Amino acid sequence: MPPTWESPVFYLVTTAGYPNFGDELILSGWLRHLARVAPRATVWVDTHSPGPVQMLLGDAHPGVRFTDTLWRLCWEAPSEDPWEVASWVQHAVANPGLAPRWHQGIMALRTLDVVHVVGGGFVNAIWPRHVGLLAGAAAAARHSGARLAMTGQGLAPEPPGSAPLLRALADRFDIVDVRDAPSAELLGMEVGEVGIDDAFLTVGTERTIDPREVWRDGPAPTVMVCLQSDLNQVGTAAVAGATLSMLRAWGVRGDQVCVVEGIPRVDREVYASIEHELPGAAFYPFVDVWERGLPVAPGQTWISTRFHLHMAAATAGAGGVAMAISPDYYAIKHQSLIDLGSGWTLLEDMSQVPPRPSGRGFPAGAVDKLRRDKIALARAVYGPAVHTQADQNRVS
Repeated sequence: MPPTWESPVFYLVTTAGYPNFGDELILSGWLRHLARVAPRATVWVDTHSPGPVQMLLGDAHPGVRFTDTLWRLCWEAPSEDPWEVASWVQHAVANPGLAPRWHQGIMALRTLDVVHVVGGGFVNAIWPRHVGLLAGAAAAARHSGARLAMTGQGLAPEPPGSAPLLRALADRFDIVDVRDAPSAELLGMEVGEVGIDDAFLTVGTERTIDPREVWRDGPAPTVMVCLQSDLNQVGTAAVAGATLSMLRAWGVRGDQVCVVEGIPRVDREVYASIEHELPGAAFYPFVDVWERGLPVAPGQTWISTRFHLHMAAATAGAGGVAMAISPDYYAIKHQSLIDLGSGWTLLEDMSQVPPRPSGRGFPAGAVDKLRRDKIALARAVYGPAVHTQADQNRVS
């Protein structure tokens, strides 16, 4: 389609809405960026949970709308095999009669200026159907002539046998940005081409609060803990035991601890098994994280299984221990932040008890530079129209 940059139509593909602090933060960053640079745009957000994300981020851009078209097509595909999902989704985008329940949503894919698969680690072996999101985005760009981008992607570990497919799909994108070295290697990129997570667009600028504002009647907790029960290959007992061992070795009392939710309820289960050993510990639910802000400050010590809590705390100047509960997923994610200078300790063996971290998160100025890098990438994705590969490949 001809570019209409006075009132463009953007299409973001995301996994926000579950909710999950990191996924919501990433989408919030992109929507607020677009509200600043393109307030007259129509911004479609394609996610598995359009209703919940409307409640979380419906005011982040004046022209935002929510749908689930590409997610529905991935679920509708008659196989879990990523090759078959990718093929079926592309056929459905080209021939809406294959999926008549989503005909209107598919037709909307033909009038786009930018198609953008935003960052996260949701296209990989854990969810092989999600390869169809990349295929659907590529098909949408082909039929609309839109610029096609993926940013901040963590693609490892890839579904078995899917590496050639992922490389072929990536070749159809105008902008390809991955957040870790294994993902870059998977796509045949050079080490120097490794990017950063999309949350660096906004982390530290929103959804945080001074702990003194939360605990006005007494001292704020000095140790913050986020422990998940999902995607946990080492088991709840191992995470609970390792956490208690660290707190005891460091001489931390229960009333000095606050447990934080990154995902509602999912991050309550491990704590439920150890709360009786931590009398006086505070619990800070996701609703407070989102509506009041994450209580982060320099000098805190964190223990976190979650990647984006690691990022947010290190951005605020807090040290911590990152618990790698899966060697081929969370270890990669946490290591990418350590490589950027978070100063955290990576704990992979839950039987070990590391010393209490003395680091103070990312060095001064490091996150500002990372944010500038991500903003420069955002300009490339959403800047003035250029001649793209999608223009050449466009079909009517």
